[in-house]
Amino acid sequence: MLSQESAPDLMETQVMRLLSGVSTHGDQHLAEVERDLVQMDVLLNEAIKKLCASFMAIHHAIDLQQETLKSMLSTGKPVPEQAARLETLREEIGQHVGAAVTGLQFQDMTSQLIGRMVQHLAGLRDVFGELGTNGTADLPESGSEEMLVMLNRISDRVGARCSELAGAVRSTVNQRHMESGDIELF
Repeated sequence: MLSQESAPDLMETQVMRLLSGVSTHGDQHLAEVERDLVQMDVLLNEAIKKLCASFMAIHHAIDLQQETLKSMLSTGKPVPEQAARLETLREEIGQHVGAAVTGLQFQDMTSQLIGRMVQHLAGLRDVFGELGTNGTADLPESGSEEMLVMLNRISDRVGARCSELAGAVRSTVNQRHMESGDIELF
């Protein structure tokens, strides 16, 4: 059995260890979620700028194409320069459409970021769940050796849960499912 003088000190140490572990784990997950949200905001802003520029370029190229077609129709027969101009405009429009599709890749990357944030939040839920698995009806007498053992066991489970999640959650966000090349953000 523990002496009466050392039990409160050990109890305080165990409670502080447990709370410190929960706090550290929670802070780590929330910091990751915050970083992912900031990165998602950057991705969305860049994607919207790219999409706007691409659609404006498509609009401009189509206007030029329409002018060339009107010119061809007004003369009655196609001139080789006009046919070449139409082909050039067709290729230009294709490039702009490709740029717009590339701009849509933000959906894949933001989906990955959202998945990581969900994992972080699930990790927090699991840690808090570990705290709740010891029903209050089963609490041993304050200052007893059983209380210290229970707190130590909870701290160990929280620590183990933190270790399990540490390597599994932090990873890079990669561009996938697009033909324009790979992008690694982190």
